[in-house]
Amino acid sequence: LLNPSKPPNIVFILTDDLDVQLGGLEPMSKMKKLLQEEGITFTNMFTSTPLCCPSRASILTGRYSHNHETLNNSISGNCSSLHWQKIHEKQTFAVAAKQANYRTFFGGKYLNQYGGKSVGGPQHVPAGWDEWWGLVGNSQYYNYTISHNGVPVQHGDDYAADYLTDLLANKSVEFIKSTTDSFLMMISTPAPHSPWNAAPQYSGEFPNNTAPHTPSYNVKADNKHWLIRQAEHPMSQESIDYSDNAFRSRWRTLLSVDDLVEKVINALSSTNQLNNTFVIFSSDNGYHMGQFSLPIDKRQLYEFDLRVPLIIRGPGVSKNITRMEPVVNIDLAPTIADIVSGGKGEFPDSMDGVSLLPLFNIKNEPKWRSDFLVEYQGEGKYQPPPGCSPSWMGVSQCFPSCVCEDAFNNTYSCVRTMDAKNKVDLMYCEFTDAETFVELYNHTKDPHQLTNIKETVNPVVLVKMNQRLIMLGLCSGKTCRVTNELATN
Repeated sequence: LLNPSKPPNIVFILTDDLDVQLGGLEPMSKMKKLLQEEGITFTNMFTSTPLCCPSRASILTGRYSHNHETLNNSISGNCSSLHWQKIHEKQTFAVAAKQANYRTFFGGKYLNQYGGKSVGGPQHVPAGWDEWWGLVGNSQYYNYTISHNGVPVQHGDDYAADYLTDLLANKSVEFIKSTTDSFLMMISTPAPHSPWNAAPQYSGEFPNNTAPHTPSYNVKADNKHWLIRQAEHPMSQESIDYSDNAFRSRWRTLLSVDDLVEKVINALSSTNQLNNTFVIFSSDNGYHMGQFSLPIDKRQLYEFDLRVPLIIRGPGVSKNITRMEPVVNIDLAPTIADIVSGGKGEFPDSMDGVSLLPLFNIKNEPKWRSDFLVEYQGEGKYQPPPGCSPSWMGVSQCFPSCVCEDAFNNTYSCVRTMDAKNKVDLMYCEFTDAETFVELYNHTKDPHQLTNIKETVNPVVLVKMNQRLIMLGLCSGKTCRVTNELATN
């Protein structure tokens, strides 16, 4: 139970496309010292949908994609649509914080389609936020429009005045120093999302680094769904160079995020608020760079796209430790709602996730979930991308050598079962495509998901995983929080 005399502050730093599997945290030495060494690192943190907008909707609402109805990054996929604004936007953790008399601040990327003319423009300020610095559209570092409390402000390409990561750091510090009430802040950086514009002082860093050659790097994957099978193998030199440049560029942008973390912590310390502030650091989804011969992107059901960082420090949080319980992005909203309600384990019934507060003390061993849902509905285009074969209709995100990363029927749902006690770690996925393709991986023996064991596993396992997937795909609120006791003989 938290100290009721002064409700704790919350600072939530959300990065964009930051992986953990490919070393995304490596360049962030300040973050490691100020957050990891002072708090908990959750080593099994996952996104329930490996794409920006639906993941962010899950983070904000604590709900799976099938419940908040944001399916992908398009307005038709409910990304910042009028329907989202009318229904789900009014059920976020920001609204819970306002109801608990917190002062709230948002800065940076919200949802990909935020600020579009058809969805209210930058004049629309989402419910729950007192101080609003919302980026119009997708991640940018320069030449963007930001909505300041509903007033659009244009920014150019001057580093000192416009570089978005630094602007967010400075606005966050101003807010911290000017606020005496308990507050909730969400700082949503563009980094390390493309276009990967590094701050000038970091533009020459990591000149010789290349995308990590993991066991799945540049591997031909014949036992996976068609979108993976279509990737050119071996990768063209153009694709290899493209991935290597992306890796270096992403790391360079993260050095400014590292500076942001330091500035925020210093501001909290100088105002004597650090010891009464929870600081949460995470990402919306992971990323790949050459894995299974895919040059760059996310959207896939594999570890590199699903695993994200989650690091938390704050009052009562054990220091410099890790926890291995499976946690999901839908748990962030219930956690924040629980904190602002006094740490009594209370959060809205509409949320599908659970509060992480019982895990903050390493001495606690609460009963925990053994599985969770991953779901995604693919995006495509009705015309083939320029330079691609006329047969490539319905695909999108096509990079060098016409390797396409998404499609209308890149639509799947998965159940991940993680039961350390019984040494079970399985991932079962079903595709909505012409093949009704199924993928199944035993992560205990095959952590890089190289071998699809669907054809060789005991059929009983497939039946039980299918049944659990159906249940999770239909769950809502409390039914999503029922722990599964899955037999895997």
